[in-house]
Amino acid sequence: MTGSPVILSITQLNTYIKSKFDGDENLTNTFVCGEISNFTNHYKSGHLYLSLKDDKCLIKAVMFAQSARRLRFMPQDGMKIIARGRVSVYEATGQYQLYIEDMQPDGLGALNLAFEQLKVKLEAEGLFAGERKKPLPKFPKRIGVITSPTGAAVHDITTILGRRYPLAEVVFCPVLVQGNGAAPQIVDALERFNRLNCADVLILGRGGGSLEDLWPFNEESVARAVAASGIPVISAVGHETDFTICDFVADLRAPTPSAAAELAVPDSAELKYTVSYDASLLKQYINITLTDLKQQINRLTTSYSFRKPQDLIELQRIKTDQLSAKLASCVRQRVAGAKAEFVSATGRLNALSPLATLSRGYSVTYDKNDHIISEVSKVRVGEQITVLLDSGRLGCVINSMEEKHE
Repeated sequence: MTGSPVILSITQLNTYIKSKFDGDENLTNTFVCGEISNFTNHYKSGHLYLSLKDDKCLIKAVMFAQSARRLRFMPQDGMKIIARGRVSVYEATGQYQLYIEDMQPDGLGALNLAFEQLKVKLEAEGLFAGERKKPLPKFPKRIGVITSPTGAAVHDITTILGRRYPLAEVVFCPVLVQGNGAAPQIVDALERFNRLNCADVLILGRGGGSLEDLWPFNEESVARAVAASGIPVISAVGHETDFTICDFVADLRAPTPSAAAELAVPDSAELKYTVSYDASLLKQYINITLTDLKQQINRLTTSYSFRKPQDLIELQRIKTDQLSAKLASCVRQRVAGAKAEFVSATGRLNALSPLATLSRGYSVTYDKNDHIISEVSKVRVGEQITVLLDSGRLGCVINSMEEKHE
């Protein structure tokens, strides 16, 4: 006779199944390869939720924030990865899933992928655009240098700056240039230089190294600090073939730290040569100008007018007399012509004048209101009238009237 069956609660069942998963050594440290789908980045908690699938099957997966913070790249749907973790059961739902502790892109290194992802992101924001890059000052007074105090880069930079342009002051800010603490120190140095405004141009760099060694200069925080700098920044990271995100964001990229020092300042020897050459040209120009002026003065002092100015004055006086005589003649001619024209016009006016008519024995009669009487009907017998003659006026009284009939 068999015993009574054991009746388990759902919690007991899920806990039992979870213990089986957790006790299997093959599931406690598992590597799987698959394609990401249903990816969710839970921004508040920092946890990453996703599914991994191949051409036939799918498994749910989660990567907690503590592990996710160590990722150098951002997972995306469709990305093929190799994940390391443990398989266990989530008791609340009874669903087994993969708890990812680390992941790497399948076929492309995590750092290379992170580099490309950040590059695409910042370029889309316009941080690489040429129009936002600031020009370097021609004659900087202070050069800010941000690099390691122990590497060869600081020695090369200070040596070249001292040789090329000793007039400039070098302001050095030592920082870590590799490792986890490097990026925050670089960001702090950039912000401090801008806050104190103690440099006209900044050189940010280090010597060569692997991609891991140069990684602080690919951090997003460093790139944004370079972009936000009000002081022009020269990026000089690694060797000539090395490229970092800072190189794209900076106002100028130098292939090496030594080249950055040469780009930051002018060559004092070249400046001296230029000044000397310009001074020689100026002196030559002044000499030529003075020679021309001397020749002009010599020509003036030996000229006839300068030697015998009285003769020149007499000639001008003769010309003045001739012009005066010519002017007087022209005035007389104009006056005579105007006078003749005036006499002719006066004769024509006299011919038309009513006074000329009166001289021939005619008269003009006015009524008491000095209106010309042109009709008999306008006056009456006994009315006083005035008769205008050529030699004077007559006051008359009308004794009789006779009106002319046709």
